[in-house]
Amino acid sequence: MSVKTVLIVDDEPAIREMIAVALEMADYECLEAADAREAHALIIDRQPDIILLDWMLPGTSGIELARRLKKEETTANIPIIMLTAKVEEDNKIRGLEVGADDYITKPFSPRELVARLKAVLRRATPPGIDAPIEVDGLTLDPSSHRVTANDSFLSVGPTEYRLLQFFMTHQERVYTRSQLLDQVWGGNVYVEERTVDVHIRRLRKALGARHDHLIQTVRGAGYRFSTQPA
Repeated sequence: MSVKTVLIVDDEPAIREMIAVALEMADYECLEAADAREAHALIIDRQPDIILLDWMLPGTSGIELARRLKKEETTANIPIIMLTAKVEEDNKIRGLEVGADDYITKPFSPRELVARLKAVLRRATPPGIDAPIEVDGLTLDPSSHRVTANDSFLSVGPTEYRLLQFFMTHQERVYTRSQLLDQVWGGNVYVEERTVDVHIRRLRKALGARHDHLIQTVRGAGYRFSTQPA
């Protein structure tokens, strides 16, 4: 099983540390953010498996961040557990209405938090999502986050990995640079379209001569992942 990454978003360092200690003991990898802006940057960059999101944050509230994440295609499927000191029923309902998967009221025990986290992750992970994808001797394994070519490990950067994963799960279809930016980088991130070309070049180089032909340039249209001749 792969190690799941949890983003803890809370403006109180002591609470973040307490949660991180409990989760690391339960074999989770933890990321931390003190406000919505820092959290959003980490979410786009690292794509955590689940977010623990405090209701009350400085600036943009946790509930507003949750609403934003659920509206964006690239982050809509990341499960969110709201952390709240508010026990009023209507606040809990508001949290669930914007798309939060669960809520937990402070103070809570670390054991309760880990149990709720596991339950949400179980619901959020469709069967087979961790299954390796293999095409012509090229294998991408989501559970270990590794790419191998004929059983040799390839050195693939995080963006190139996401690009390859998208291509391998969406084969034979042409995608424009703009569509790839939306799917791989997130539509709200300002990245120039030619950045896609740079990462395609890096990905082809990482794949090597035996597999670089799988990523095809379609003139005037974009790129496609295909086992068929271009």
